[in-house]
Amino acid sequence: MSAEKPVKTVNSGELAGGLAGEPAADSALAAWLRGRASWGLRSVAGGLLAVLVWELHRTSPTLGMDNDFVVRAARALLDGGAPYADKRFLYLPSAVLAAVPEALLGPRELRVLVPVAGAAAVLSGWWASLRIFRVGAGSRLAALGVVALVFFEPLRNVVNIGNWTLASVVALPAAVLCAARGRWTAAGAVVGCALAVKPLLAPLLLLFVLARRGRALAVAVAVPVVASVPAALVMPRPGMFFTHTLPFLLRGQDAFARPYDASVGMVLTRLGVPAPLAYGVAVLAAAVGLGCARVRWRRADGGPRRLVETAAMLMLAAFLVSRPSFDHYLLVVLGPLLASVVAAGSVPRTAWFWIALVPQVSGFAWPHLEAIQRRAFRDAAALWLLAGVAAWTCAVRWRAPEAGEPADGPADGPARGREPVRGVF
Repeated sequence: MSAEKPVKTVNSGELAGGLAGEPAADSALAAWLRGRASWGLRSVAGGLLAVLVWELHRTSPTLGMDNDFVVRAARALLDGGAPYADKRFLYLPSAVLAAVPEALLGPRELRVLVPVAGAAAVLSGWWASLRIFRVGAGSRLAALGVVALVFFEPLRNVVNIGNWTLASVVALPAAVLCAARGRWTAAGAVVGCALAVKPLLAPLLLLFVLARRGRALAVAVAVPVVASVPAALVMPRPGMFFTHTLPFLLRGQDAFARPYDASVGMVLTRLGVPAPLAYGVAVLAAAVGLGCARVRWRRADGGPRRLVETAAMLMLAAFLVSRPSFDHYLLVVLGPLLASVVAAGSVPRTAWFWIALVPQVSGFAWPHLEAIQRRAFRDAAALWLLAGVAAWTCAVRWRAPEAGEPADGPADGPARGREPVRGVF
C-alpha cells in the first residue's frame, strides 16, 4: 500500500491572506499580535505602569510642573485676577474654566491626581489607537504596547509634568477612530474639544480640508470659539492673550523652553547655522511633510491606514517647524502609528521606525546629550527621523490593500489563524 499524503487544513484566515497576496509572515504576525494576551503579560504591563505612577508620585521633584501653570491661572480667575498675567499660561480662555476643578484641590490631592490622570490619558489614547484597527484591548499588541511605553522617555516626562498635551494624546486617535467609522462630525467635535483645552491639534484641521468635510471642520473650529468666548467674558483683561501671550508664543517662548526645543529651526541655529537659513530649512521641511500628507490622502485606498498616516504626517510636519517642539509631542502620533503594525506596509513595518524611537528609550545614558542644555539634540534625532520615515511611507513606500485583502483587518476578538508562537505570551 502506498502511503497517503497528509491533507493540509486551510482555515479562513489563511485563505483570506493567501487570496490577498499578503505574505504569510505578515498574516502570521498580525494574527499573533491580535491574539489574546495571557494574564501574566497583562499583569506585567499593568504592574509596570503602576510602579511608574507610584515612583513619580513618591519621588519626583517636578511632578505637575506644567499642570501648575494652568491651575494657577484658574486660581487667579477665582481670586479676581487676570489669568494671562502669568506668561506661562499659554492656552485659550476655555482652558481656564477646565482647570477650575483642579484649582479647588490641595497640593496633596494634585500630587496623586497628576500622574494617575496622565497614565489614564495615555491608556485611553492607546485603546482608541487599537480600536482604529479593530484590535482588542486584551490583545498581545495592547499589552506589549503598554510595556514599551513605560520605557519611553516622553511618556515618563508628560505624565510627570502633567502637560495638557495629554488631551491631544487622547483626542487624535479618538478623532481618527470616529472618522474611520464614518462619523466625521463627531471627529470634528473631538478635535474641537482638544483645541479648547490646548490648541496643539490645529494642524489636524487640514485633514478635514483634505477629506472635504466642511461640517466637521466647522464643528472643530466652533467648539473652542464657543467655549472661549464666555470664559473670556468672565475674566479680567482677556485682551492680554493678544498683547502678551501670542507675542510670547510667536517668539518661541524664552530661554526656559529653548533647551527642550527640538524644532528644526532652533536646533540648526544652536549648531551654528544662520537663523534665516535655519528657519527657511524648517519651513521647507514642513512644506515637504504637508505635501507627503496630501500625496498619501490622494491615494484613496480604503481602511484606516490612510487616515492614520495622513493625520500623523500633518502633525509631524507641524512639529518640525513649531517653536517650541517638545519631546512629548511624539506621543500624539505614536499610538496610532504603533497600532498600525497589524497592517502590511505600514510605518512600523520598517526598521527605521524603531530606530527613530531608540533615542527616547529610558535607562540609557547618551554621551554628551544627557545635560539639559543638550537634551534637545536627542529629541530632535527622534522627531526628525520619525518624520522622515512617515514621509517616505506616505510618498514612496506606500502599499495599497490588494484585491480581497481586508482594509481594516479581521473583526474584533482573537484571530482564527494559526499562531507562530503558542503559549509564550
